[in-house]
Amino acid sequence: MRRGPIAWIVAGSLIAGVLAAVLLATASIIPATESSMVGAVLSGLALGWAMLAVLSLKFTDQPQKWAVVPASIMGLGGLLLLVFGSPMREALAWAWPPAVLSAAVWIFLQARRQLRSRIGRMMLYPVIALLALASLGSGYETVRAVVDAGASPVQGQLVDVGGHRLYLNCTGSGSPTVVLEPGAGLMSSDLALVAPHVAAATRVCVYDRAGKGWSEPAATPQDGAQVATDLHTLLQRGNVPGPYVLAGHSFGGLYALTFAARYPHETAGLVLVDSTAPASKQESVQATRPGSETTMNRLSALVAGASRLGLGRLSDGATASQARSTIDEYIRAGSSAQQAAALTDFADKPLVVLTAGTGSATTWAASQEALASLSTNSRHRVIDGATHTSLLSDREDAATTARGILDVVSAVRTASRLIP
Repeated sequence: MRRGPIAWIVAGSLIAGVLAAVLLATASIIPATESSMVGAVLSGLALGWAMLAVLSLKFTDQPQKWAVVPASIMGLGGLLLLVFGSPMREALAWAWPPAVLSAAVWIFLQARRQLRSRIGRMMLYPVIALLALASLGSGYETVRAVVDAGASPVQGQLVDVGGHRLYLNCTGSGSPTVVLEPGAGLMSSDLALVAPHVAAATRVCVYDRAGKGWSEPAATPQDGAQVATDLHTLLQRGNVPGPYVLAGHSFGGLYALTFAARYPHETAGLVLVDSTAPASKQESVQATRPGSETTMNRLSALVAGASRLGLGRLSDGATASQARSTIDEYIRAGSSAQQAAALTDFADKPLVVLTAGTGSATTWAASQEALASLSTNSRHRVIDGATHTSLLSDREDAATTARGILDVVSAVRTASRLIP
């Protein structure tokens, strides 16, 4: 009986597994959750390994029966995740690393013994290396996550806002209370140069959004509306009475605008620090296109699963939770910008818009002017030499940011116009 080249079987099976993983992950019958997305990908990859075992047995003289092992491990893991969801994901976080590492070693040894095709082995070796790295990375991430969960912040408190706890730290005294909102991917520690300046004159609170810093991840999508709702709950349960001056940097500006739109009677003033602009009417329509939310949820879930491999810690020290929440913020940028657009009139409440003097596109200045027009009591200040990031990270620029915040605090206290 004629036997075909094994290299073609290896290549075809690997490609088929990847294609099956993509098709299953995008199938409408698969829920757009992290557990389901990872389960779908594993099931697709398992199909590829199963094809290698079956096709090599049927059409070549080099049967690769060992491929049943990775097919079984991935297939069983995928099925358990699809059926049982999040609880099984947490259990597999411990079982998965040693199982995959063992499978990688098994594949390497068996391929060397049974696969006589040099080309076939060369195609398998990168896959084996990826499996080994994935097992080591996910094991490291699981252990570090447990260590991090057992640690407690030196200052501040963790407040339950409904299903997850957020970190809150308030310093200084006086009214109104300033609430600092960092940009996308940032956390309370990134406000370390601004907060002390503000605390010298009034009470200032910093916090970590869900999944960042000391805060626990949330099960609900974290768009601007949810961030504002969680922040309001945090302040109420953390015994931080209003009125509030919200100061938001970059994406944080969107969250501050949304908070002001939802809780106008508790928002006394705003400071927008090189803030992202809300969506225009046309952008709002595009953000609500049918199917766009489902696609974003699937992408977010896939990124969430991939972040459990520990890549964030190796690249920039970010935990899996922080990496997932940051990606999720950018994925939901359209919705957040649309929700921030709900604030169309800030009346005569004090509003300061601070804009970086360098590193911005031409259209950025126009969007900053538009933000300043929300209030009849506003000031737009361009900080010469400052960049988008230096408004928080550079000591001198951060002091300028703090002065803008304190100008709003002073205007709120005296019910007066902002100084030029």
